[in-house]
Amino acid sequence: MSHDDFPTDDPAVVTCGLPYANGDLHIGHLRTYVGGDVYRRALERLGQETAFVSGSDMHGTPVAVNAEQEGVSPEEFALDWHERYAATFPKFNVEFDNYGHTHDETNTELTQELVRDLDEAGHLYEKEIMVAYDPVDDQYLPDRYVEGTCPYCGAHARGDECDEGCQRHLEPGEVEDPESTITGNPAEYRERTHKFFEVSAFAEYLSDFLDRLEGTSNARNQPREWIEQGLQDWCITRDMDWGVEYPGENPQDLVLYVWVDAPIEYIASTKQYSERVGADAFDWEAAWKEGASDAHPEGGEIVHVIGRDIIQHHTIFWPAMLEATGHAEPRAVMASGFVTLGGKGFSTSRDRAVWADEYLDEGFHPDPLRYYLATNGGFQQDVDFSWEKFRDRVNTELVGTVGNFLYRSLLFAHRNYDDAPISDATSEEVDERIEEAIADFEAAVNDYSVRAVGDAVTDLARFGNEYIQRSEPWNLVDDDPEEAEQVIHDCVAIAKAIAVLFEPIAPEKAERLWDQLGEDGSVHEATVEAAREGPAGDLAEPTELFEQIEDERVEALNEKLEARVADAEDDGDDGENGDESDDETDTTDDTDDMTDIEPLSDDRISFDDFQELDIRIGRIEEAEGIEGADDLLKLGVDLGAETRTIVAGLKQLHDVDELPGTKVVVLANMEKAELFGVESNGMVLAAGEEADLLTTYEDAGPGTKVK
Repeated sequence: MSHDDFPTDDPAVVTCGLPYANGDLHIGHLRTYVGGDVYRRALERLGQETAFVSGSDMHGTPVAVNAEQEGVSPEEFALDWHERYAATFPKFNVEFDNYGHTHDETNTELTQELVRDLDEAGHLYEKEIMVAYDPVDDQYLPDRYVEGTCPYCGAHARGDECDEGCQRHLEPGEVEDPESTITGNPAEYRERTHKFFEVSAFAEYLSDFLDRLEGTSNARNQPREWIEQGLQDWCITRDMDWGVEYPGENPQDLVLYVWVDAPIEYIASTKQYSERVGADAFDWEAAWKEGASDAHPEGGEIVHVIGRDIIQHHTIFWPAMLEATGHAEPRAVMASGFVTLGGKGFSTSRDRAVWADEYLDEGFHPDPLRYYLATNGGFQQDVDFSWEKFRDRVNTELVGTVGNFLYRSLLFAHRNYDDAPISDATSEEVDERIEEAIADFEAAVNDYSVRAVGDAVTDLARFGNEYIQRSEPWNLVDDDPEEAEQVIHDCVAIAKAIAVLFEPIAPEKAERLWDQLGEDGSVHEATVEAAREGPAGDLAEPTELFEQIEDERVEALNEKLEARVADAEDDGDDGENGDESDDETDTTDDTDDMTDIEPLSDDRISFDDFQELDIRIGRIEEAEGIEGADDLLKLGVDLGAETRTIVAGLKQLHDVDELPGTKVVVLANMEKAELFGVESNGMVLAAGEEADLLTTYEDAGPGTKVK
């Protein structure tokens, strides 16, 4: 692995977090898979050798619990969902080079081999621990067979994670006030012998690893707190029948914890891809094993694209396993935020979700959804989906900006000229603007920003609209035909660049545009060099790439959703256990219902008191971390009359690099305070635990007073 800018000479592997083979996919799940697919396509546009892999997570207690409820074997249950996922992802143009699953022979063998290597290297040991046990039902309760209270933050916890609170990984025996999720019986803790991986021995390595790690800031910063608090060794076995058996002597018939074999599927899936296409096409060992290739002694460029709820597994446990067994460490971890629905969490038991198949059944094309998920906010930020917001982004940006430029330009060219190129060369102005778009695209890839990949295209299309509007080629055709030809040549050149640069976001639409341009081959094989070459093919008569979404359509979709939710609530369907604990047993980006809203305060203030608050619109100009502070950022905020330094606790919750340019609401007459040696002169206002920044709907500028 290098840390050089992409493209590099080392093979790259882009992975997506494995979905539990446990239930239908909705658009919240799709965010990381679309993000991963966008990123690997963008790498390929730069000429980077890349394998894109994932697979279904077949093991773990959620699968076993739901299989038992349906009266089928866990294998049969999980394979059914695996096959559905394998069929669903391509429908959204998420095209893995290999999509396997954790129960196949390749992953089983690699998992047991890696665990044996850990054992032989002295990194595993046995320990007596307390395991939850249901005395009434006479069975042990691993992971999500048990629920209770998180010992660290007091929130409700399920098995191996505090998914409603601090999101910390929980070891067996840590959940307080345990209950069985199967029977509802109070559980007790009993002593059992289990195998542990000595993660604590890798604390120094992991600290250095995080210094090297690229990707989103939440994936780099959040794990430091766990290291500073002191790493706990990791129990890697469970009392279950379903899973990969612990290799070697195993008197208690233990299976490996699901988070041992799940990430190893990344390696297994890459190996399967390599075996299918041949090592000359892609060498999995050169990518994953240190020293396996003289040309790539440190392995390849490993990029993990995950939901933020599994950061700890990918930045603590997984790199420690890789380091201990001589495998290449990840170069980057991209951790996405969650997707909410109309400002609220998805709820599968209440049928409050937009399902993947439902989206397609409504007749929508997959590429507009890919655009929405990829470009609606920074990757690590939460994204809210509503049919209204989806309509607005499609109509304004895809139809009004990108589609409008492409259709008007190509239609004019087709009607007035038989083929392209019309002129010998692209004008200097347009050539420079295309180069700027390519530079923005390359920077987006190296900044791990899928949003900026899309912005590079919409900004170029916006320029194209401005260029054709001020050039008015329809008035030049008769008065200055040579200049008219140059303008249209330039517009077709912009269209070709858009086709290449938009391929990662909207691959199907980009291919259709490529065909309209009359270019040879496939846009999926084109690199950014093709965007520089200018048009060369015979233009076909264009058709509009994107369809407008009408208001009436949105109203109908909202009515369907509301009716579905009402039906589910009338049925009293709030989970098998009387709550929503089984809604999302998923290792990807998902949310349960939002926590209860705090009651409104009965204490009132006078209008005069409110008038004393000087609340202004500001614009963040600079953002940087504060040394020694895990959560704090030093912001430079333009308040119109002056730029102030304000300290805000946003470091873990926002992409620091993407904050500049963001408009915020500031309490300007807040008392000054010194935090970690930095004087804070104001307060940035935000909503909720996730620090959703307050901003403006229209164009109020810095310094505007909020009344």
